[in-house]
Amino acid sequence: MESLRLIIEAAWENRSLLNENAAQEAIRMVVEHLDNGLLRVAEPHDDGWQVNDWVKKAVILYFPIQKMETIEVGPFEFHDKIALKRNFAAQGVRVVPHAIARYGSFLEKGVIMMPSYVNIGAWVGSGTMVDTWATVGSCAQIGRNVHLSGGVGIGGVLEPPQASPTIIEDDCFVGSRCIVVEGVRVRREAVLGANVVLTQSTHIIDVTGSEPVIYKGEVPERSVVIPGSYPKSFPAGTYNVNCALIIGKRKQSTDTKVSLNDALRDYSVAV
Repeated sequence: MESLRLIIEAAWENRSLLNENAAQEAIRMVVEHLDNGLLRVAEPHDDGWQVNDWVKKAVILYFPIQKMETIEVGPFEFHDKIALKRNFAAQGVRVVPHAIARYGSFLEKGVIMMPSYVNIGAWVGSGTMVDTWATVGSCAQIGRNVHLSGGVGIGGVLEPPQASPTIIEDDCFVGSRCIVVEGVRVRREAVLGANVVLTQSTHIIDVTGSEPVIYKGEVPERSVVIPGSYPKSFPAGTYNVNCALIIGKRKQSTDTKVSLNDALRDYSVAV
């Protein structure tokens, strides 16, 4: 991997190297490793997530060395630079028509894709459901036993290369039509109610105590979150700005499924 990294870093600094076979082979090897799960754009560690920015650089460099081609799948036709992922049966992945996963993404055994989309560089963990019309953007990291409900949009982050991708950690539930973008991290076992929108600038406000606590870019573990708004003054007057409200926590004393049911029942969260 170190030799691959050195070649990728050199090509990133000097794009003329993209014309050489060695650079092209290294880039394609990295994307192949992403596709089979040997490499990840970001990896969990005890003290947080490590972003492998050189891997993300390889993904970015993959586009200019690829040529447009026609891809035929039965009666359907596509025209693109990147192939579709294949051999789902051998990988133990259920893919319902018209689900699409791009080559260079990785789906662990036990993933279920309803009609949905997973982009290059993304990693999706075992037991996760990518529900109807949900999208997983480039390089996004989706943990194990996650439910991405219908219409969820998980944003991709390619540039800058050192930026953390959007991350949904293990055992999270993301409600219908939620949008999580710009490298926001949703930590383990969190529950997002329907229509929650999270960007790096979104105020994520814990309203469970006597005083509000504001987070940005990260939802704490086991949080139960719903859409909200707060007043903000502008030259033209005071208007409500969208935010997300933490209204409670999933219980540590119960297992994930029971805790999820409790969260939805106790807080009447729409999903």
